[in-house]
Amino acid sequence: MTPAARWAAAADILDRIAAGEPSEKALTNWARRSRFAGSRDRAAIRDHVFDILRCWRSTAALGGGETGRQRVLGRLRQTGTGPETVFTGEGYGLAPLAEDEESGGRVPKGAEAADLPDWLFDFLANDLGDDALAMAEALRHRASVFLRVNLLKADRNAAQVALMADSITATPHPLSETALEVQDGARRVAQSDAFATGLVELQDVASQAVVDALPLAPGLRVLDYCAGGGGKTLAMAARLSGPVEAHDADPRRMSHLPERAARAGAEVVLIARPEPPYDLVLCDVPCSGSGSWRRAPEGKWRLTPERLDALVRTQAQILDQTAELVKTGGVLAFATCSVLSRENEAQIDAFLARHSAWTCTMQHRFGLDQGGDGFFVSILTRESE
Repeated sequence: MTPAARWAAAADILDRIAAGEPSEKALTNWARRSRFAGSRDRAAIRDHVFDILRCWRSTAALGGGETGRQRVLGRLRQTGTGPETVFTGEGYGLAPLAEDEESGGRVPKGAEAADLPDWLFDFLANDLGDDALAMAEALRHRASVFLRVNLLKADRNAAQVALMADSITATPHPLSETALEVQDGARRVAQSDAFATGLVELQDVASQAVVDALPLAPGLRVLDYCAGGGGKTLAMAARLSGPVEAHDADPRRMSHLPERAARAGAEVVLIARPEPPYDLVLCDVPCSGSGSWRRAPEGKWRLTPERLDALVRTQAQILDQTAELVKTGGVLAFATCSVLSRENEAQIDAFLARHSAWTCTMQHRFGLDQGGDGFFVSILTRESE
């Protein structure tokens, strides 16, 4: 495919997303309809789509409208790329610009420039103060690719050497002793020997730092209550060199975890009904995902005030339920990939107000300015019955 044809495909996919189709489904369906497209074509189109999703409102303003075509035009103007190189009308490229398109568009302001819904722009301003604009700006750009070195099989130096054999360059990141930031060859990771043999896993550096913050020690009975795909489950198992129990309200989310655990050489036990007492329970709860919107930008356009309220209620219910699983002197660890205080500090304050037997011994935010996603972790200790 020509570069112009890739942009035309992106415009078509963006129209489908705007009509309500989830972005991953829209991309997959396009690929199935377009067998002629090679892997490089699909990767380039995906990048175009996600770059525009991160800048959904500003590209519409710059392009003069909300169609995929207009958002492509807006993105080209945003990046200083000449529209005439894309709107060629040749082959499968987009038709040349009309006179009104060439003169249309405007400079985005306020929430448009920050690429946030109006309500969320105001919410962040009240929630984060002077940090809100920097946070919004960070969410408009691509995230780095990070790997977690599996300490059950390798150290960072050995993992780097193994990755280099597949022309993947990765450097240590200071936020976690297990973290490597991929500098070159990110698209080759999943096909590399280092990945296939379990030396590394794809995992954000802040997510790794959350596990680093947990008071884990060999011999503890540990439960990952909202395990999902199991990234933190595997990281905990590597630190423990022993078993971790994994649970999820929807067991289908854990369907690939046994395969991942076998590849990593990690001991993971899937359980349908946790039985107390546990020394440590991790609750990586459902949340807005606002700290990871660089990777999943569609989330900031799908979130509503009502959805946020429902998430906060669910988080509180999970905290109350899992508190009963922890033994006296044990730890309940609460984590989110959110930058919103309602899901973080305020949630912990409300829990402590409901449960006098608990104390907070540590809590920390990992900001986007530290290189990874926005994460929050709180360590709660059960002092008495």
